[in-house]
Amino acid sequence: MNIKIITVGKLKEKYLVQGINEYVKRLGAYAKLQLIEVPDEKAPENLSEAEMLQVKEKEGQRILAKIKDQEYVYALAIEGKNPSSEEFAKQIDQLGIQGKSQVVFVIGGSLGLSEDVMKRSNVQISFGKMTYPHQLMKLILVEQIYRAFRINTGGPYHK
Repeated sequence: MNIKIITVGKLKEKYLVQGINEYVKRLGAYAKLQLIEVPDEKAPENLSEAEMLQVKEKEGQRILAKIKDQEYVYALAIEGKNPSSEEFAKQIDQLGIQGKSQVVFVIGGSLGLSEDVMKRSNVQISFGKMTYPHQLMKLILVEQIYRAFRINTGGPYHK
């Protein structure tokens, strides 16, 4: 399986980079993983609703430029479905069975994802009702993808 994770903004925190790199290394046995960072849109702290929409749209265009037509897209969104780790693993397994070997996960910037990215996604998933920094979400996502492959192969990691 080929998995692409597209995120908005550059990851600077060394401890997060180290954690992500560890899971990327572990995932190498199961899938080819590509991490893509698109620039975030510079914006002042206090934005109007229209300015927020404009920021999300610009970031969304950058994200969509990295997604190919044949790719199956997961958008991470707080209003998305909230699968258990086992349910998520089953979804990943089913994609492989259905021949969908090009999978993309999208994590938006601090304002979330544009409407166009949400429309392009095949499914929206959430990791709960809490809000996480999008940089930390990248680490959580990579860990859950690794966990899904371990569940699907009967590995002991999940226990």
